[in-house]
Amino acid sequence: MSVVSFLVFAFVTSFTPGPNNIMAMAFANQYGFKRTLKFCLGVGVGCFLILIGCSSFNMLLGTYLPKVEFFMTILGASYMLYLAFRILKSKPDGKSDSGDKNISFSAGMMLQFINPKLILYGITAISTFVLPYYSSPSSFFMFSLFLAFVGFAATICWAFFGALFQKFLRQYRTQFNVLMALLLVYSAASILF
Repeated sequence: MSVVSFLVFAFVTSFTPGPNNIMAMAFANQYGFKRTLKFCLGVGVGCFLILIGCSSFNMLLGTYLPKVEFFMTILGASYMLYLAFRILKSKPDGKSDSGDKNISFSAGMMLQFINPKLILYGITAISTFVLPYYSSPSSFFMFSLFLAFVGFAATICWAFFGALFQKFLRQYRTQFNVLMALLLVYSAASILF
């Protein structure tokens, strides 16, 4: 296994914009970094569970993925469009009507189960970089843990960015919300097309 290729793939895929990173940044901007941490932890746990599933059932997923891929794509893209709508509709200073419900641990974790970027990332990383070289359950566990940690670190970085520039972004909240919503719409469109 080429460790450099594996690391480049893991970091580039994890740190590029996707639903986890965009939502973490938007939540941290609106609610602050500390309140967004539980969402980020949920993302990390959900990411780990998906990666363990990809490790354990990669061959099975390869067989059945074409049958569920369309459904998962539609569901994931629809959820991203819903999130984009929620960002556009959000009110300043944490007065959004959805509030803590959206930035909860469970919301972050559940997002992973319909996140096509993560599912495809897990299948690709495990099938390309792990399965050809490793076969022990402990190897699958360790690679899944590492990949989930990289994803968690990316989400934390995006949340930190949202919190760091909170004052600036609050001044331009409408423009920021439109940009974040458009990034989610772009993510959804890139998955569909």
